[in-house]
Amino acid sequence: MNAPYTDGTRTWTSRYYADLNTPCGYYDLAGLSTLANVPDPDKLFALCDAQWTARMNGNSVLSKAVVNGIWQDYTAPAVIIPMKTQAVTAQAWVQQQANLAAAMGEVFTADMKAYVAAINAIADGTDTTSKALPAQPTDVLAASAATA
Repeated sequence: MNAPYTDGTRTWTSRYYADLNTPCGYYDLAGLSTLANVPDPDKLFALCDAQWTARMNGNSVLSKAVVNGIWQDYTAPAVIIPMKTQAVTAQAWVQQQANLAAAMGEVFTADMKAYVAAINAIADGTDTTSKALPAQPTDVLAASAATA
């Protein structure tokens, strides 16, 4: 295909385009056998040859987006894991420690008991004000009175 590119009803004046998704996808119209699945030109951002080349780093496509009419690097926002989900995940570690304590005939330290109470309160929704999980205690197990 030669520029301008057309499917009979729509016309694209450039060869290379980025779509307006975040991050964007790319179209090389000269490499397509049909333009039937290419978005309308007003839903695309035309790229020059240098931009088309700059979209790659070796064999990797770089994360880019069109923001306010400017094609630029895109960094996805950090995924925020809800406190309750974090606490439920922490409970799995607590359960492993409880199994170890039972197998060893040991009990949790006071620090570990406080940690378990705090994690359980977040996980069951009793504590809705904490902004971070408490740090895992470094001393988890203590010899039980029966084995001491």
